[in-house]
Amino acid sequence: MGLITKIAWRNIQRHKGKSLVIGSILFLGAFVMTIGNGVISGMDRGLQRNIVEGFTGDVVIVSDKQESDNVFLEMMGKAIEPINNYTAIKPVLQKLDYVDRFLPAGKNAVMFLSEQASNPSFTLPIGVDFEQYQKVFPNCLKPIEGRLLRPGERGVLVTTGARKEFYNFSGVWCIPESCTVNYANMDKDARADSVGLTIKDNLVFMGMGSDNATTDVRVGVKGIVRYRALELIFGHFSIIDIESFRECLGYVSAAERAVEVPQETKDLLSADESSLDAMFGSDAISTGVSSAEKTAPMPAAAPATEGQPASPKKVDVDAGAYNVIMTFFKDDVNLDKGLKRLNQDLKDAKTGARAVTWKKAFGAIGSMAVLIKAALFLFVMFLFFVAIIIIVNTLSMAALERTNEIGMMRAVGARKGFITAMFSGETAMLSFVFGGMGIVAGFLVIAAIPLFHITTDNDMLQLLYGGESFTPLLSAMDIGLAIAQLTLVTLVAMVYPAYVARSITPLDAISRD
Repeated sequence: MGLITKIAWRNIQRHKGKSLVIGSILFLGAFVMTIGNGVISGMDRGLQRNIVEGFTGDVVIVSDKQESDNVFLEMMGKAIEPINNYTAIKPVLQKLDYVDRFLPAGKNAVMFLSEQASNPSFTLPIGVDFEQYQKVFPNCLKPIEGRLLRPGERGVLVTTGARKEFYNFSGVWCIPESCTVNYANMDKDARADSVGLTIKDNLVFMGMGSDNATTDVRVGVKGIVRYRALELIFGHFSIIDIESFRECLGYVSAAERAVEVPQETKDLLSADESSLDAMFGSDAISTGVSSAEKTAPMPAAAPATEGQPASPKKVDVDAGAYNVIMTFFKDDVNLDKGLKRLNQDLKDAKTGARAVTWKKAFGAIGSMAVLIKAALFLFVMFLFFVAIIIIVNTLSMAALERTNEIGMMRAVGARKGFITAMFSGETAMLSFVFGGMGIVAGFLVIAAIPLFHITTDNDMLQLLYGGESFTPLLSAMDIGLAIAQLTLVTLVAMVYPAYVARSITPLDAISRD
């Protein structure tokens, strides 16, 4: 082994030009590969962080009657099954020590109605109690125009993406209440059509459902907003107050649950058929008034305070219907194990609900990180494939140019295995030195990039970045992958040149002279 190493090192020094060419290719390939792995890992982590922390939570709880796991991007606007017993589910989640926080919400497709449009457009609002929303997803929305919803306030926060869709389908450009048109934020097509443009600060939504219980609701636009990151993905989901959402979809609202039904009405609703028949018997019909009724005094009405109307009863917003519950696990909880435990706890408590991971809840978007990661990985491997071809060609030419040297070695007794080991040793040395330098250089670049705080508002770049900031990441697994890729390239690149070298005979050396 020592002899092979000495000869390999001597040959590298004797053929410095070709060694530098091969080494440079290995350095560049290892450098690009390391950078690519860092970008892929940073994008993957960024997408997961921004989707989980900005929109879905770790898992999404739905009704056990819900058939599809893809609850956020269900095709053809299929309605999500409502959760009508959140008040029973909430205490169960509060007792689980591995659950950090959670937010109930309504999500279903609705139609945007406008007298200016012959056909309605569709949108996907998320109904929430906005005060709870900000606690669970803090600083996820940035107001572009207007303001955010106040606690208990009714209204809608329209995303920039949804506003553009409303214009494209209905010719309506929406602005917040008490605001004027901001032409700087206007879409270029809308700006060109500004003379005949329809401006609205309130919108009419009508729910879509198979039970025909939906209705239309007019809500005021309180603000135009953008999500902190990935607006291209989240821009379809405007934020609406939960009570307006329930009324729009025909769900039981908290206000309706708070209404007290008189005892007479309860008795009537609970009466059986014989009792109802008795109500219409001859004895039950009377046109006179008894003497007791004549002499009975009327109950005194409670005095009203002048100028002070009775305050409405406080409504428990959790008493109404929801569709999803976005749930976060604590940091030390494994996603798969936490999902399994949560589903078991929900089943044991007979809540009629189940949980799915954020990737399944977001359908194809949840797999986008995997798809982009695979695409970038294939791109890096394509670069290495090109590098392999160049290295193979260079090593093969070097072997042919050294026909005399190799032929003489064969003439004095060197076997084919020795020639193969010699070429393999040379390639391995070049790969170790120059490839290792490329990996180290790539690691230093990846470590330095976050220091520059590179950010973007471009929606397409945010998909590549995994969010609004470019923060590539190299883990120990990524470095191990880079070493494995470099090893694979080295092994593949040395096969054909070694075959060419071991095929040289002493006769080839004599014939070349």
